[in-house]
Amino acid sequence: MPLEHSPKSKKTIPAGVWTKCEKCEQIIYNKELEENFKICPKCGAHFRLNARERMKQLFDEGSFKEFGESVHPVDSLNFVDIQPYSVRLSQTQKKTGQTDACIVGDASIDGHDIVAALLDFDFMGGSMGSVVGEKVTLAVEKALKSKTPLLVVSASGGARMQESILSLMQMAKTSAALAKLNESGIPFISLLTDPTTGGVTASFAMLGDLIIAEPKALIAFAGPRVIEQTIRQQLPEGFQLSEFLLSHGMIDAIVERKDLKKYLADILTFFSEKQGKREV
Repeated sequence: MPLEHSPKSKKTIPAGVWTKCEKCEQIIYNKELEENFKICPKCGAHFRLNARERMKQLFDEGSFKEFGESVHPVDSLNFVDIQPYSVRLSQTQKKTGQTDACIVGDASIDGHDIVAALLDFDFMGGSMGSVVGEKVTLAVEKALKSKTPLLVVSASGGARMQESILSLMQMAKTSAALAKLNESGIPFISLLTDPTTGGVTASFAMLGDLIIAEPKALIAFAGPRVIEQTIRQQLPEGFQLSEFLLSHGMIDAIVERKDLKKYLADILTFFSEKQGKREV
């Protein structure tokens, strides 16, 4: 006769201890995942990071000094979809602890000063509204004034539909600001992460002097289904992933997350040495 086990004898796994990889379905101990830069140890899939996690991995400890905190989003159009935009904003702000989808500040990477702007996919899919455009522009202007290299980390679903034309105007605004940075010869490094799409891809994300991406990052303007329906052709395998873009000259390099800080430090060293020779 089989023994009956009391429900009390069953062991329960506390929530937040394990994470399942969406690519290979490996069950990963969260502490191991954190120690591995949030990369799956089995298949190498790069999990998405929020802006604060990205800062911790890229910048020298305690070096990030935020600015532009007073820039807040407003519901200028009184937009309503499933719920009012103003309600969606307040709920997302409470959930993420951020005012909008972009954080800007001064920082350093291995002792090299930079100005950084980081988009956060956790805040309404990293969508670019007026605040994101304004903060990226503030970062560009700060880099221009201090003659410091600019780093922008993109993670976005594109323009923010709740702000309509006001969101689309940010494409021109940020691009115009970057043109001034380019004229001054100040380096702009664009880091593309999964996903970088829509109006962000169509503006500042692809304007870097150096454009780098993480492995297997989705980088696109429109989704594959929309493109296939428009051109009525079957698309190549993985044609919107960073590897495909690298092979077709759309980006300059693919760098694994664990190597990113050193890679950026080496690039900043190169830029500073070049600038030093120019001044001599």
